[in-house]
Amino acid sequence: MKIRVLVSFLALVFLNQSSFATVYNLPATKHETVVSEYPNEIAVTRADQNETLLDVARRFSLGQVEIIRLNQELDRWLIKKDQVITLPNKRILPDSPHDGITLNIAEYRMYFYPENGSKVYSFAHGVGRQDWKTPLGKTSVQKKVKDPVWRPPESIRREHAANGDPLPEVVPAGIHNPLGAYALYLNLPGDYRIHGTDIDKIFGIGMQITHGCVRMYPEDIDQLYHLVSEGTPVYIVKQPIKVGWLDNVLYVESHPDLEGEETTLDQRLSSAIALIEKANNNELPEFNQTALKEALEKQNGNPTAIYERVISPEEEAAEALAAQEKPAIPVIPPVKTIAPVEKKLVVKAPKIATKTKGNVTKKSAISAKVKAVKSIVKPATKPASTGYYHG
Repeated sequence: MKIRVLVSFLALVFLNQSSFATVYNLPATKHETVVSEYPNEIAVTRADQNETLLDVARRFSLGQVEIIRLNQELDRWLIKKDQVITLPNKRILPDSPHDGITLNIAEYRMYFYPENGSKVYSFAHGVGRQDWKTPLGKTSVQKKVKDPVWRPPESIRREHAANGDPLPEVVPAGIHNPLGAYALYLNLPGDYRIHGTDIDKIFGIGMQITHGCVRMYPEDIDQLYHLVSEGTPVYIVKQPIKVGWLDNVLYVESHPDLEGEETTLDQRLSSAIALIEKANNNELPEFNQTALKEALEKQNGNPTAIYERVISPEEEAAEALAAQEKPAIPVIPPVKTIAPVEKKLVVKAPKIATKTKGNVTKKSAISAKVKAVKSIVKPATKPASTGYYHG
C-alpha cells in the first residue's frame, strides 16, 4: 500500500441561517466514516451584531463546548459585529453500529441512523456531570412520552434544597419543566432519558451538566421524537479520539477529556496510533506527524487530514463500479415538517500551492519519529478511546 502526503484546498462557506439537526449523506463506500455538508470547505458565519459564542451556538443548534473549542482564539463572551466564527462541517462517525441512536458523550454529540437509510442526523446534547455520569453500553428506547411530568429523586431534591432552590415532589409539564416537551426513556436502571430542556437551561446544551440524562435543544428533541420508535437501539459510547476515511484520505478528530479525567499527550498519541493502524488494515503508514500532534494538542473536534492513500487505476475502477451497483435505499422522512433553510452563500478561496512528498512503501517506510513515539508509548492492545462494547 502506497501512501502520499495529503494536499488539501479549502474554501469558505458563509452560513447565515439557523437550522435543526444537521443531516449528512452517508459515504457510498462502506468503510468510509467521515461525513460533511460541504466537501473540502470550511463552514463559517459572520456576526451581524455584538453577541456571545453561546448565542451563535444556539442559533446553529451547536453545543457550547463544541463551538468554544472550534474558536479558541475568540472571546466567548464578546463576539463583535462582523467577526467570523468557525462552524463544524466534517465529522467522523463514532465507531458503533450504524443503527438507531449513538451518543458519543466525549463530543457531546448524538447520531441517528434511520432504518434502511442513506443519511445520518446529528444533534448536540448535554451529558451527566462528574458525580452523575451517563452510563456506557447498549440499550434501547423503552418508551416515548410527550409533555412528561418530572418526579425528582430525593437525592436531587436534597441537592437543590442545599443550594436554596427547593423542588416540589412533582414538577408538572410546562416551560419550566427540566424534561422539556418530549422524553425518550431508556431501558436502563435509574430512569435515564433523552429529553428536551426548559427555558432556564437552554444554554447548557453541549456541556457536562446533567444528573446523568441526555439533554437536547427543544426543536432537536421534537424532531428526534418523531423520527424514532420504541425499541430503537441506543449505543452510549465515549470516544474522544476518532479516526476515519473519506475519499482515500484518513482523518483524525480529537476532543477534550471529560471533567474528572485527564490524559497526557503521550496517552492520546498511543490511542491515535492504535486507531490509525486499525483503520489501515493493521498497518502503520507514514503520515503527517505534525498534523496529528496539532490535532491531539488543540482537541478542537475538527477532523484533520493526516495522510492520503494512493490506489491503482484497477482498484479505483472497481470501487467506482461497486458504488454504481449499490441500490438506492429510501430515507425515512421526519413526521414533522421542518422550515426551509435560506440559501447559503458560498465563497471560494484561492487554492494554496503545497509541496508533496514522494510515494513511500509499507511499514518499512515508517519514519524514525513514529518509531520513537511507539518505543516510548506502547499502543494499547485495542483503541483506548472507543468506549464501546457489545451489550
